[in-house]
Amino acid sequence: MADGVAPFEFGVLCEVFGLDRSADGGPTFDHRVVTEHPGVIRTNQGFGITVDLDLSAAADADVICVPALADHGSLSPAVRDLLVAAEAREAWLISVCSGAFVLAEAGLLDGRRSTTHWLHSDRLQAEHPGTTVDADVLFVEDRRVITSAGTAAGIDACLHFVRRVHGAAAANVIARRMVVPAHRDGGQSQFIERPMPVEADSSLAPLTDWMLAHLDRDLPVEVLAARAHMSPRTFARRFKAELGTTPAAWLTSQRLLRSQRLLESTGLGLDAIAGEVGFGSAAVLRHHFGRVLGTTPRSYRAMFAGPDELAELARA
Repeated sequence: MADGVAPFEFGVLCEVFGLDRSADGGPTFDHRVVTEHPGVIRTNQGFGITVDLDLSAAADADVICVPALADHGSLSPAVRDLLVAAEAREAWLISVCSGAFVLAEAGLLDGRRSTTHWLHSDRLQAEHPGTTVDADVLFVEDRRVITSAGTAAGIDACLHFVRRVHGAAAANVIARRMVVPAHRDGGQSQFIERPMPVEADSSLAPLTDWMLAHLDRDLPVEVLAARAHMSPRTFARRFKAELGTTPAAWLTSQRLLRSQRLLESTGLGLDAIAGEVGFGSAAVLRHHFGRVLGTTPRSYRAMFAGPDELAELARA
């Protein structure tokens, strides 16, 4: 943390990593705020934040986060050494918005993809040609270095980190407490679970609850319309108006979400999972994983399943 810190982006990091959510099943972090010169740090909004810990308190950190700064200036040798040592011991590094410039000045983005706020992306690329800046994504992960775009994209990046290290359930606990989507489209989608189901308007809520309870069935529009006591045309129009998508697309999204949960938490085979969520066959399951998430069910399971689930699968 340094003078000129952006309080919102700093607050995002504190919200994700600084609150104890273990009672809700969330992860617990030993969260520390450090600065090179302890005392009052001036924010870019004119008020100060008192920081008591110096950089030595982060010498053994498993993850170091860099918030956005109004003026990153020149990187001090002490901060550079801290960041370089963290990468060398394979700690994670996360930057929010213009915090990417700090990582770049430490040489940690060379040979890596990165991103930052779209206002700064051209400058980041020009000043640090060793990195490949992708201005079209919310965040980028490249070998334990995560850079995020502006402001709220820091939430996406932090939730991604939690999901990668602690699993989808832990990330969803934090997302629900923060009242934010568990996922927003914007790249790296194979590592992030689909959004939590959005509650429908009261007129369709009972039907969508029933649909979620019967994903394994064939659910054509005619069947759903009959349960809603509407004509198929009226039902399709009402569904799109209230949920913002078609019944078929909504069902596919929920089936993907359910299949991700099963891949993470069970040792069921792909055909069994496909049958349970209504995809019918492993081939159809693989098709939708590739089209929407850009990965395969097996790769997703290898990334996110716990050791017990993988052991169960190996015994099968």
